[in-house]
Amino acid sequence: MRKPPLPGPLLGAAADTLEDPDPVRVADAATTENLLRCWVRETGVGEPADGVVRIDLPSSGTTIEAELRHWSAAGWHRFDAVRLAGRRAATGPADTPSVASLLAREAIARAGGQPHESIDLIARVLDSARRVATFVAHRRSEVAERPAATTPGSRTPFLAGEQALLLGHPLHPTAKSREGLSEAETQAFSPELRGSFPLHWFAADPDLVASDSAVERSGPDIVAGLASWPEIADGGLEVPTGMIAMPAHPWQARDLVGRPGIASLLDSGALRELGPAGPAWYPTSSVRTLYRPDAPVMLKLSLGLQITNSRRENLRKELIRGVEVHRLMEAGIADSLHAAHPGFDIVRDPAWVAVGNDGLGLDVVVRDNPFGSDVDACCVAGLIAELPGIGPSRLGSLVSGLAERSGSSVAEVAVEWFARYVDVIAAPVLWLYGSYGIALEAHQQNTVVVLDSNGWPAGGRYRDNQGYYFAASRVGDLSRLVPGAGVESDTTVPDEVADERLGYYLGINNLLGLVGGLGSQGLADEADLLDALRSRLESLRSSLPKAATAVSRTLSTLLDAPILACKANLLTRLHGMDELVGPVASQSVYVGIRNPLLEVRG
Repeated sequence: MRKPPLPGPLLGAAADTLEDPDPVRVADAATTENLLRCWVRETGVGEPADGVVRIDLPSSGTTIEAELRHWSAAGWHRFDAVRLAGRRAATGPADTPSVASLLAREAIARAGGQPHESIDLIARVLDSARRVATFVAHRRSEVAERPAATTPGSRTPFLAGEQALLLGHPLHPTAKSREGLSEAETQAFSPELRGSFPLHWFAADPDLVASDSAVERSGPDIVAGLASWPEIADGGLEVPTGMIAMPAHPWQARDLVGRPGIASLLDSGALRELGPAGPAWYPTSSVRTLYRPDAPVMLKLSLGLQITNSRRENLRKELIRGVEVHRLMEAGIADSLHAAHPGFDIVRDPAWVAVGNDGLGLDVVVRDNPFGSDVDACCVAGLIAELPGIGPSRLGSLVSGLAERSGSSVAEVAVEWFARYVDVIAAPVLWLYGSYGIALEAHQQNTVVVLDSNGWPAGGRYRDNQGYYFAASRVGDLSRLVPGAGVESDTTVPDEVADERLGYYLGINNLLGLVGGLGSQGLADEADLLDALRSRLESLRSSLPKAATAVSRTLSTLLDAPILACKANLLTRLHGMDELVGPVASQSVYVGIRNPLLEVRG
């Protein structure tokens, strides 16, 4: 039975620590909340009757007690005071270092490991918290200096969304960890600080260069076009005759020259360092994909930093995968998709260029840029991102504005906005899987929602050359469109893996994540949002053709399974797993969580 609505959006009456004037305290609270949310989800802690979550930690003789501010069926819990209690620990307030150490120690003990194995996780947690404090302080000072919140001329709605993720993924223990960046580099290279910088250029002997392109111009030709922009020419970039221009991220360029493989090429003259040149590019939320509002393409560059769970260097199979997907779309899939869902599209990665063999670290993915100043498009994670001490999330502002103009309540508008979102985002993603066996890693950061002039969801885009899964049972159909599809790109997986990944990334991370974000920000009752989601998904299931068995399995799991497979970010990070390395089926830790959609079944 559904619980009666709460008298207010939040259980707690205490002031929200995320609004504290001290950015360090904000960062501590936000990071502690992330750790607690991860533990609650990954170990199956239930909702407490008295409003206090208690986490018993036998390996330390300690209990963490966290007062609930908001319990979220979707997992986006909010907490007030967090304290320690127990026979071997002094009772008192708990902070990020203590909570991280205690949870990591307990998880290691449960896995039969040794306490020292948690050192890397704890270091990354603290690095993340320190960066969050920097981001919050900077953005608050920016608002104070520009109280009218005017938008710099270079910022499109798309770029504003990419720069909005001050706290990061609410269910990741190291959401903003970027080990290896100095303070000066953090200022220049962080989207949260509105960083920008010119590309760092190399010139390579053609015999060293590998590339592919699924469009009329070759990869090197596209890159050469960027190298010959007037702004670059004025900056004095001269590519030696007969050599191929290669852009790199400035951090990567500095790191590359010390690597033996690159150093030997530089010594021989087969590779030459030209230095920084040209106009500023802006890092997007992934940090390594760069954007300019006036450029026809974006550039996804290798960046050898450990960001959240992975070292962010392009793998050759990912470069190949982007071009392969473009060819599949052009072979008829795009026409079918647009006929069924005109507002949805895939952001293409139609070309790539790389120096040397896989793993050398000097390469670039050429990505289409459909996000000019005339398109109101925002990644979903940026849309729902909390802006502590600055104002409501952009989605909160949109929903409040729509409610004011329509005369409806904020909660009614939030539920309607979410229902329309499911129609324009989830429906086409599920259609693509049902029609062609292509599952998208459609988490909130990979999903861009296009808004109409009033702020309602009107369409969507998916972007990421890493996040495709070809169901093994359908790869033969794809190979008839593009011979060898899924082989060299290493994209084919067993059907059950594709089902699981789509269920997590679209169902839990994206859709339930929005339910949690809207609920935790007091914009709607989560039960009403879950009702709307169940209604939309049931409608999709009832309209499926009999041949769409894959998407039928996914929908039946989301709607009917008591337990859902969910990625465990804390355990994945604790075990040092790089999600971009190794077999797809074993790159992350998955756990079972209770299905909140069953709780609203009529």
